[in-house]
Amino acid sequence: MPVQLSDYQQRSRRTAQYPRDAWLVYPALGLAGEAGEVAEHVKKALRDVGANVTPERKAALARELGDVLWYVSQLATELELDLDAIAADNLDKLLSRQRRGVLSGSGDDR
Repeated sequence: MPVQLSDYQQRSRRTAQYPRDAWLVYPALGLAGEAGEVAEHVKKALRDVGANVTPERKAALARELGDVLWYVSQLATELELDLDAIAADNLDKLLSRQRRGVLSGSGDDR
C-alpha cells in the first residue's frame, strides 16, 4: 500500500529514539552512514558482478534506501520541514533546470 511522504514522516517519528541533545547531529550522521551503506552495495555489485544487480542485492539496497529515508525524515522533522514540501520544491527546481537546459553542470544557482 503506497505511503505519502508526509504520512511516512509522521509515522516514522514514533520510532525516533536518540539523545535529544544530539537532535541535529544524530540524524545527519545517520543519514551519511546509511548513504555510505548504499554506496557500499553499489561498489560491491560493480566489483563482483560487473554492475549487474542481483535480486538479493536489490533487496539489500531497498532496505538501505529505507534507512536513508528514515534519517532524511527525522532530520526534516527536527528542522520543522515537511517532506511533501521538500519533494515538491525539489521537483520544481529540477523541472526549471530542465526547461532552461541546465540539468547537467554544477552549482545550486543554475
